[in-house]
Amino acid sequence: MKKATNARPGSSRLEVRNARLADIEPIRELFRRVYPGQKPYSAAMLRGQIHAFPEGQFVATYEDRVVGYCATFRIDGELALKPHTWKEITGGGFGSRHDPDGEYLYGMEVFVDPELRGYRIGQRLYDARKWLCNDLGLAGIVFAGRVPSWRRRCRQFASIEDYIEAVESKKARDPVLSFQIRNGFEVLGVIPAYLPSDEDSMGFAVHMIWRNPAIPPEQANSAQRKYGERLPDTVRVATVQYMQRRVKSFEQFIEYIEYFVDVVADYRSDFVVFPELFALQLLSITDQQLDPAEAIEALTKYTEPFKAALREMAIRYNINIIGGSHPVRMDDGDVHNICYVFHRDGHISEQEKIHPTPNEAYWWNIEGGSEVAAIPTDCGPIGVLICYDAEFPELARHLVDQGANIIFVPFCTDERQSYLRVRYCCQARAVENQCYVVMSGNCGNLPGVANMDIQYAQSCILTPCDFPFARDGIAADTTPNVETVAFADIRLESLFMARNSGTVQNLKDRRHDLYTVEWREKT
Repeated sequence: MKKATNARPGSSRLEVRNARLADIEPIRELFRRVYPGQKPYSAAMLRGQIHAFPEGQFVATYEDRVVGYCATFRIDGELALKPHTWKEITGGGFGSRHDPDGEYLYGMEVFVDPELRGYRIGQRLYDARKWLCNDLGLAGIVFAGRVPSWRRRCRQFASIEDYIEAVESKKARDPVLSFQIRNGFEVLGVIPAYLPSDEDSMGFAVHMIWRNPAIPPEQANSAQRKYGERLPDTVRVATVQYMQRRVKSFEQFIEYIEYFVDVVADYRSDFVVFPELFALQLLSITDQQLDPAEAIEALTKYTEPFKAALREMAIRYNINIIGGSHPVRMDDGDVHNICYVFHRDGHISEQEKIHPTPNEAYWWNIEGGSEVAAIPTDCGPIGVLICYDAEFPELARHLVDQGANIIFVPFCTDERQSYLRVRYCCQARAVENQCYVVMSGNCGNLPGVANMDIQYAQSCILTPCDFPFARDGIAADTTPNVETVAFADIRLESLFMARNSGTVQNLKDRRHDLYTVEWREKT
């Protein structure tokens, strides 16, 4: 990608580069400056845009701060060239309609710091789009542009079409539309109700196209099919069906975990997942009978040594560890059920359980978290849903909208019916989101530990149901209630193929004009 030159000789650099996850909060802050009073993109939406098509998201930086943002994704011409709404075409702002086979770039967003408008940052971002379009050999760029002057000038023209025609013929000037026309974009038409919240444009948008001059017109509708940024050909995942047993010390508990980590590392696995609350066996160290609330409180004291030990294993064995879940005492005094993800480079991510079960809330006083976020890894974005959370389809959809391709589900169930609720829902999540789901549960018995007396599990690795995948949508399965490990090699490219050209295309065929998942961020 080309970069912009210095803004002024001898001063700080003004450059355009691809957006990173670390840019999310600066982008949100920039949005607030550009559109005061409007709700910015959520962090989840920006994660989704970056994860879906990392090479298509750009920031302009000056003096080490973000001063411009540009979002794009690839899309099929049939969708891009017919009327649509902003919510429908962008997947509600997540960029989740990205099609790695799409022959057009769709311009989703551009905004620039108002204090630096004289630096032609918008021009640089438009140029970045064109360079990307050319590099990918795409037919062109399509977008629907705002007309923020229309509300103020609507009484001067019979219709918005007349206004646009006047701008095209240079009888009138519009600061946005005139700029886009100068940049080689042609007007395709007007889209009413494109973004109803855009009061200045009165909901209207101008449907525009830039035709890539490097692509002959006769090839514009059959641009070369390519896939996006290449992830590993296969990702090897392992799920541990872990037996609850008495332990004499914390060190013995860690030895059991390390045994399994060592085994799956020998098989060169990329991920290993352990069950929900599997550390509850630490409560068997003493023979003291604790009531449920006291038991959870005692377990929270192991949080830091637990994290330190598993982090060290992830580094030493070169594997990403989905560390089941662990009760954690938060700063406000509440206890949350948290899954820690230990990356093989040493950093730690976390995902809180959103929905404690009625028993967890009543007996253990566990509170639910408020955010579900895709977690970037060296094998692409993943998601974690802890047990009961997998029974809420909105959460998995929210993760997939952010780019997650694999969802890990650590679970803890006491009998077969409870287990099957989680299992059937996980299979549904794999089908409806065309993603992989990996389940890991406890087996065995733990007498004397409240609410953990008996366990039932059949851990598994689930796939969508289509030709590229396992016949029954099950890549690997285990024998119920036996301590064991299951492995599977999963192909991320198969997901992309299924999502865009499969027998059914659940993600692609969503009716964004009728429904969407809207996440309310807590402040």
